[in-house]
Amino acid sequence: MSVLGIDPGRDKCGVAVLNSAGEIIFQHVIATADLEAALKNLVAQNEIELAILGDGTTHRAAEKILRAVGLSVQIVDEKHTTEEARRLYWKKNPPRGWRKLLPTSMQVPPEPVDAIVAEILVRRFLATS
Repeated sequence: MSVLGIDPGRDKCGVAVLNSAGEIIFQHVIATADLEAALKNLVAQNEIELAILGDGTTHRAAEKILRAVGLSVQIVDEKHTTEEARRLYWKKNPPRGWRKLLPTSMQVPPEPVDAIVAEILVRRFLATS
């Protein structure tokens, strides 16, 4: 069984698929306009049984898309996930060069962390269920 996580947004969505062992199968930031096509491909390629959807921006539109591709949806609170994702980003990608001298709390990741937020949403859900 795999679980899909989505951090919905107006322009882009973070998407992550984790297997039953908690390993990341897929993690990417996708343009919101391309979400439905991407989800159809992910569902076809993976045995996804459940979608975890953050309750933030445009989650209602994303929920319609998830249900249209045949997934059951669980909406979860995404409070403080961006801050947690930034910390996790720096753990996965430690600063190099002169950036090592600055605390990571003072740095902004050089790429969007939406896909990491999607991962966090799935892990939070699995930890409480």
